[in-house]
Amino acid sequence: MKIAVFLPNWLGDLVMATPALRAVRKHFATARIVGILRPKLAGLLAGTAWIDEAWYCDPHGNDRDLGRWALLRRMRRERFDLALLLPNSLHTALLAWAGGARARVGYARDGRRLLLTQAVLPPRVKGQLDLGPMVDYYLGLAEAAGCPAESQRLELHVTAAEERLADETFQRLGLRTDRRLVALNAGSAYGESKSWPVTAFGELARRIVDQLDHDVLVICGPAERSLARAIVRSSQRQRVFSLADQPVGLGLSKAAIARCRFMVTTDSGPRHVAAALGKPVITLFGPTPPIITANPTVQAVDLQVKLDCVPCRQRTCPLGHHRCMRELSVDTVFAEVANLAQRERTPAAA
Repeated sequence: MKIAVFLPNWLGDLVMATPALRAVRKHFATARIVGILRPKLAGLLAGTAWIDEAWYCDPHGNDRDLGRWALLRRMRRERFDLALLLPNSLHTALLAWAGGARARVGYARDGRRLLLTQAVLPPRVKGQLDLGPMVDYYLGLAEAAGCPAESQRLELHVTAAEERLADETFQRLGLRTDRRLVALNAGSAYGESKSWPVTAFGELARRIVDQLDHDVLVICGPAERSLARAIVRSSQRQRVFSLADQPVGLGLSKAAIARCRFMVTTDSGPRHVAAALGKPVITLFGPTPPIITANPTVQAVDLQVKLDCVPCRQRTCPLGHHRCMRELSVDTVFAEVANLAQRERTPAAA
């Protein structure tokens, strides 16, 4: 049997889909499973055994080998028995249909019902779409494809090559190796409405160094290098570091996060990477509701200011004040950091 799994396009969503991937692999143990995903997510699933091959597709890029027609030709040659569509887009359903997958399972959304052989009704409450935990949303599709119920536990792995890259990076930066290290993640591909002020991150990093005697590592992607550098400058502390001038990639980020005790983060992709690596996460929520990313298997502290306009789910503040993030004080966040540091004490930190 040959199965194509169209994977989510965003980092955090793909991590939240790992329980569904695990369920598919367990149920279709002898099948050939191909994961179709964006090139920017290459390496995230390294070290796992859920897919046999990764096919990359970037319909908005300039590389023809990663375009729609190249993907369709490969799919038609492969002749998939089943396509499981985790994204909700009409575009994904068109690709699965035109690519010749005999069975196509996905949620009946975005006008694509007729393109699916099994159109799964999305969860609703009183007629309205129920934006519950995404991990359950993806698991629902796996169950619709015949997979037994699976744990909600997120899962990622760090390969030996990624560990070596982290060894070199930590030595180059001069980071301590006794696990007294806290990760900060300030990025948000979703939009500026999820951002916490640079000065707030800088002050938080300074307090972690001065009062908790931990190093701080600011995680960043290629587009967030300047943001990471700004936080380091704002902290005014030598024990605050960033990956901004390192060979940034998902492999290094995974390995670096795995060496931290916990992460303080905006509601963005690296938050889920930390959780999937078993790290506690303190998440600074603004315009989005925590229920979407809720997972009982994650050690999570969710912080959100109570306002009438929260959650608005907008990429930029429609009222122009951005109070949901600006009024989340450093005092509030540091109090949770200190509590978590105390609970997560290791022999090295005793």
